[in-house]
Amino acid sequence: MDIEDQPAPDGASAAEPTLSYPFHRPSAIEVPPVYEELRERCPVAHVRLPSGDPGHVVTRYDDVRTVLADPRFSRAATVEPGAPQLSSTPPLAGGLFTMDPPEHTRLRKLVLREFTGRRVQRLRPRIQELTDGLLDAMERLAPPVDLNTELAFPLPVMVICELLGVPFEDRGRFRAWSDAFVSLTSHTPEETAAQRTSMIAYLAALIQRKRDEPTDDLIGALVAAHDDEGRLTEHELITMCITLLVAGHETTVSMIGTCVLTLLRHPEHLAALRENPDMIEHAVEELMRINPIGDGGPLRITLEDVELGGTLIPKGSAVLAAICSANQDAARFPEGSPADFDPRRPSATQHVAFGHGPHHCLGAALARAELQIVIGSLLRRFPALKLAEDVADLRMTTGMMVHGLTRLPVAW
Repeated sequence: MDIEDQPAPDGASAAEPTLSYPFHRPSAIEVPPVYEELRERCPVAHVRLPSGDPGHVVTRYDDVRTVLADPRFSRAATVEPGAPQLSSTPPLAGGLFTMDPPEHTRLRKLVLREFTGRRVQRLRPRIQELTDGLLDAMERLAPPVDLNTELAFPLPVMVICELLGVPFEDRGRFRAWSDAFVSLTSHTPEETAAQRTSMIAYLAALIQRKRDEPTDDLIGALVAAHDDEGRLTEHELITMCITLLVAGHETTVSMIGTCVLTLLRHPEHLAALRENPDMIEHAVEELMRINPIGDGGPLRITLEDVELGGTLIPKGSAVLAAICSANQDAARFPEGSPADFDPRRPSATQHVAFGHGPHHCLGAALARAELQIVIGSLLRRFPALKLAEDVADLRMTTGMMVHGLTRLPVAW
């Protein structure tokens, strides 16, 4: 894609080309190649968003970190009347994703203790137990099997359900709800609204049950924070539950599949990990760097004129920080080609896969633990694990903020 061939947006000069966002992915194993060109020649690019609104995509590592942390780039403003939108369905107001400090800080503190590194360390034996159970069941099947179905989807759902206190038997409904909440173009506004209404009704009923019969899980604690302490409103309570349930499994589901695929495509690195299991923590950082869950983080709106990357972004503009581009910026990841997977890359831990600043991913420690346990367990239990189909036949989901493999057939 040649950025000079793109038409100018409304109100932009001919020197300011516009691209359609999200950008085209050539295959399941490549990020959009236009990012490399944008980093070099147009680090703050004008785009047309799926909603039809104009916006800006920021592609260089340092600029992306600025957008993620600078209070002039607001999430709360995305729910203001007349604000440009990412998709045709406005975001759900009243949650962590659509708040700025200090309101965001107030709500985040209510759940932060459940996701600290120390708390997650205590959860590791249970995550290992759940993983082993799924691998036991998978081992009894005749290959090929879909790793997504047998492992990548159920494990994060099991973990977040236990943490929150949501019945695991209702998991079949979570996928439809989550897909609607992260939809860009895969759902109509009517479909998204219907799924949101269904999820809100489900959680309202679950919250009422926990009022009638108090529990010691996270939702039980949030109910107490609302009822006994008045630390959040009823709407904030429901929206927090939605946020934790969707974000708590959707991204990790996607990451498990793409990370395993990367390893299966690099048998030399797979063998090295088997021989040196202590490398798993650093290897997971590199896997997260090279496998973005989406092209950018949530939309932000500028609260004033901001100059970034040599471009003046006017007040009230929509801005996306392209995390997947930042994580392949040679200025930050100079060892070899930043597009290549190298589990020994010294700079791998500098990735921004979990964001940066006040909205740094609440579940980062949990996601790391799940990936480390899943990958380490797979290597031990299935030493002959391999792809059961050609990589060219694999596909990523489209039309959503979170990218994942539609399936991952494996054999052993």
